[in-house]
Amino acid sequence: MGYAYTVRDQQGLYFVTFTVHQWVDVFTRKQYVDLLLEDLRYCQQHKGLKIYAWVVMTNHCHLILRSDGFNLSDVIRDFKKYTAKRIIEAISENEAESRKRWLLWLLKKDDHIWFWEEGYHGVELTDKQIFDSKADYIHLNPVRAGIVEKPEEYLYSSCCDFYGTRKGLLELEQI
Repeated sequence: MGYAYTVRDQQGLYFVTFTVHQWVDVFTRKQYVDLLLEDLRYCQQHKGLKIYAWVVMTNHCHLILRSDGFNLSDVIRDFKKYTAKRIIEAISENEAESRKRWLLWLLKKDDHIWFWEEGYHGVELTDKQIFDSKADYIHLNPVRAGIVEKPEEYLYSSCCDFYGTRKGLLELEQI
């Protein structure tokens, strides 16, 4: 199946969105956000992933990223596959998860995991103006959602790094 948004330049800088299947609010639990961030860190350390800006919302995440020495499409594919397995496993094993049956019913069918929506809406960023526009979009997501009043207050975002208010949860590259 073809997508309107694809990675044409495998070492290019891209704005991407990963959406949980049917926009399910999985990332309302810290445990699942922590797994997502851990897997991003792994990709940074072992797969050449360079992250420039990011946010994790309740049912999706946005990142500005590129890959150094690896095909970005491959890194994204592997990240999504591995993260899906780990989060489904964490849901299955979480005795305190009140939505466990419903989440597993929705995100796993006959041993087939369908955690992420297909694709990732990749948009190549070709200049600083487009980068700044997408970074602002990323950082204003929690404000538009009514979660925080100021973007730098949101924990699961790179905005604090941009504003210099505190060290964020992921290592960032400079543009």
